[in-house]
Amino acid sequence: MINALAKKHKVLIANRGEIAIRILEACRNLGLEFVCVYTKEDRESEHCTLALKYGGKKALYRISSYQDANEIFAVADDAGATAVHPGYGFFAEDFRFARRVEQRSRKLIFIGPSWRVIRELGDKINTKRLARSLNIPTVPGSDKPIFNDLEAEELAHSLFEFQKKQGIESPVILVKASAGGGGMGIEEVNDLDRFRTVLRRIKSYARRQFRDEGVLIEQRIFDFNHLEVQIVADRKGEVVHFGTRNCTVQSIGRQKRIEVAPGFDPQKIKYAFDAKKVLDDIVKYSLRMAREVGYDNVGTWEWIVSPTGEPFLMEVNTRIQVENGVSAVISRVKDEEVNLIEEQIRLALDEPLGYSQKDVSFHGVGIEYRILAEDPEDKFTPWVGRIEKFSWTPAPWVKVHTQVPTNRPYDIPTEFDPNLALAIIWGNDLDQAKERGKRFLNDLILEGKNKSGQPLKSNIKFLLSRTDDLLKF
Repeated sequence: MINALAKKHKVLIANRGEIAIRILEACRNLGLEFVCVYTKEDRESEHCTLALKYGGKKALYRISSYQDANEIFAVADDAGATAVHPGYGFFAEDFRFARRVEQRSRKLIFIGPSWRVIRELGDKINTKRLARSLNIPTVPGSDKPIFNDLEAEELAHSLFEFQKKQGIESPVILVKASAGGGGMGIEEVNDLDRFRTVLRRIKSYARRQFRDEGVLIEQRIFDFNHLEVQIVADRKGEVVHFGTRNCTVQSIGRQKRIEVAPGFDPQKIKYAFDAKKVLDDIVKYSLRMAREVGYDNVGTWEWIVSPTGEPFLMEVNTRIQVENGVSAVISRVKDEEVNLIEEQIRLALDEPLGYSQKDVSFHGVGIEYRILAEDPEDKFTPWVGRIEKFSWTPAPWVKVHTQVPTNRPYDIPTEFDPNLALAIIWGNDLDQAKERGKRFLNDLILEGKNKSGQPLKSNIKFLLSRTDDLLKF
């Protein structure tokens, strides 16, 4: 799969946990050397165990933080790494880090899209503007910061009218500080008279916090489904897709908990719209934008679909995503199983894609469960403590990715999200995948206690409760 030149590379895995393990395994499958990093909080993680097992002591370095670029580069230089894989989170979508990787005096390869692409698509306003220039639907609203109150009011009025025409009885719009992020400086408005007051408040907040009183105004879409399109491209212009997935089952904080591929099941489930056309359209639109920007690695186009079947592009994630495996499990390339992390590495090392869309086929249905130590009945509050038992029943239709040891106790690090494992289930169709998924969850052994002796809390029951209604809208 990879040429002799690429085999000279050594990949620094600049991440932790299950994604570090999956990258490590991908490197081994490709015949590449690797080096891992860890912090003191992660010293018991299985990614450290496997790094030592397969790479020896020189394949594992302790650092103080996964977010210290200087430490990452110091390890790369000491270990003789030639490429850096950021995983997801941390530096994965940081174009400045990616640019520094490529432009430092001792150049490295960034395993991901080019930093220019990350910069272009990482700006949500720019992404929206680009999409509209290509006649790709986006959430109705502004595609640039608005400073003029009259212009803002006219746009708000048009959005209220648009929603009424859609049959929405209680229209709502969002007013956002354009320089904000992470949920800061956002308010909902359901009345045009109240809009003026909210607009003044958001502008004042933005001026104080960001020294920029520009605002964005968008339609608030309720009861939507969250769909994604998996794109893979090389640096020679070949672009393909690996289908769609549905990520609608989320926590109250909009954190994904179950993903299903493909994104709808029009053969088994009746929808109020042409679901096949929606899937075809979001794939077509995603490929159009990927080709326009010269996308050159693995990436995800994220969509929301309204109850009436209207798709709106939300954002582009210029990285490998947690849920890449659920797309891979239903995909074949020339009748062979595909590993999207291996594809990501190959393409970053300047390998050609080596196939076209006609070589990609899809089989069955995949479900991914994100297993966390959390309490869904208490706003998904993280649980902190020690896992004493963790095991599952092996089967050819299940893959489990985890950094949690199965042969010894494990203290969950409090410094990170309490993600324990990803379970990917495959079935010939949705019904079989759901049946197998429930069987896996019911047989899963996950036990532990906190310092007070109280038993472990997890989201297993929540995942079970949501399985029967997957892909229904």
